[in-house]
Amino acid sequence: MPRRTRDSDRSRDARHADTRTRGTASRFLKVTGIVVAIVLTSALAVAAFVVVDLVNRMGDGAVTLEDAPEVEPPTIDAYPGEFSMLIVGTDECGEVSTSLLGERCSEADGGVLNDVNLLVHVSAEPRNVTVVSFPRDLMMSTPECTLTDGSIASATDYSAINEIYQRAGLSCVAKSVTDLTGIDIPFAAKIGFDGVMEVTDAIGGVEVCIGGEGIRDEQTGIDWPAGMRSVSGIEALQFIRTRHGVGDGSDLARISNQQQYMSRLIQKIMSDEVLTDPAKVLGLANTVVDNIEPSDELSNPIRLAQLAISIKDVPFSDFAFLQYPVFVDPDDEDRRVPDYDAAETIWAALRAGQAVQITGDVTTNEGVELVDPAPGTEEEAPQTETPSTDAPATDAPAPRAELDPSISGQTADQETCANGRQN
Repeated sequence: MPRRTRDSDRSRDARHADTRTRGTASRFLKVTGIVVAIVLTSALAVAAFVVVDLVNRMGDGAVTLEDAPEVEPPTIDAYPGEFSMLIVGTDECGEVSTSLLGERCSEADGGVLNDVNLLVHVSAEPRNVTVVSFPRDLMMSTPECTLTDGSIASATDYSAINEIYQRAGLSCVAKSVTDLTGIDIPFAAKIGFDGVMEVTDAIGGVEVCIGGEGIRDEQTGIDWPAGMRSVSGIEALQFIRTRHGVGDGSDLARISNQQQYMSRLIQKIMSDEVLTDPAKVLGLANTVVDNIEPSDELSNPIRLAQLAISIKDVPFSDFAFLQYPVFVDPDDEDRRVPDYDAAETIWAALRAGQAVQITGDVTTNEGVELVDPAPGTEEEAPQTETPSTDAPATDAPAPRAELDPSISGQTADQETCANGRQN
């Protein structure tokens, strides 16, 4: 059997180019999917805040009924313990994307592919959030699944993860990811790309950082100077789509740049600028409701509020975005197969409820430049006076689980800039 090669071993020379022939629109849309997880996760939280706010406001000026029997008061507390949610992004064109892309949408092949598959895990107290992204070309076994009409989809030994949705639906994607990871998934949701664009517009855009020489990429229509830039709608799609305009021009460089976008997006959604603006909050909540296909448990507004309360105070340093570790498929260089040993360092951390320590280099493939020093570096922690022995003791931070060095990613508190180049 040929030696299995890590993507990182091939990054600068192979360029990890997409050689699929599925159609221009499909290729355009699928590269936007990395943003789906953080858009939907954060937007669901904001939608839940609307529920909590409505419940609170309903009590203002309420009338007390004389001689009425006592009723147990309802409570909306954080979800008890840990939980996981699967976020699935599909490549289907809707009214908004069709109006922007025109004929490119009609060129897409038949079938709806789940090109974006992200596992969001929230630990028990003290809370931390880990988002794991699975490559769309990951080859894996899939279990037998029951379809909505009661029929059975047979198990497979070797299938692409992005073909599960069109074959067996959202429930089967969740069941397959559970089999792969060993992590139970009680909640799931699917969102199309119209939803991604509308959610991004609803928060008023995201400010991104462009470094290097600025970004000029004829394939995505970008010619932007270095500096900070607010992007929304089609510009947001262009930014996360660009490959030739960042780093070494590889797909892996593009993924690093997309992680910059995710980090800045969550900071924007969870900021006072959004959460204290009733119009933005309500607009975002309505957009989410109109654009997702939730699992049964996720459609309960009280449950949604519980999940939101669980993550609202998680510090950005404990919000980690990871890429699932893979090898190049020895039978097809355009496919990927799981690196089970490296992935086990992620699942062990989730089972233990630990925040993760990313040891892989965020600047791999030169897609981004690290602006702030990584957590725990000397630059981040300047020398201070030795505290008095009479000072009260403070609790030491919980130890972090060190991940395999092949796992790349970043935390939401890390500041990165696109390593722009002129193409």
